[in-house]
Amino acid sequence: MQNQTFGRVIRQARKDKGHSQRSLAALVKLDFTYLSKLENDRADYPPKEEAIKSLARHLNLDAERLICLAGRIPQLYEEVLKNNYDQMPVLLRRLRENPEFAQKVFQAAMDQPQTLAKDRSCCF
Repeated sequence: MQNQTFGRVIRQARKDKGHSQRSLAALVKLDFTYLSKLENDRADYPPKEEAIKSLARHLNLDAERLICLAGRIPQLYEEVLKNNYDQMPVLLRRLRENPEFAQKVFQAAMDQPQTLAKDRSCCF
């Protein structure tokens, strides 16, 4: 399976929807040369969250996933990080150092989709 990147995902979705780079760029109010750089994963900086959400809307993609693929942290997760800033390094270190623990955390999150959908502040 090909590695999914922000650029590959939006390029494929744009083509699937029948948009040219120029037409999509006009819809989302981005310069088409910047959109081209995004699609080729060569942009100097990731787009702002609102631009990513606009791309997601026009391409019928999951905005949260697209924001993460772009290398940004969704605003709603920033609050969780800010409120738990002293505990996050410990959690991230444990996830990195203990694959079994990481798997359990991720599996628990996946097993509770209704809870997560109602209270997104519970996950990262």
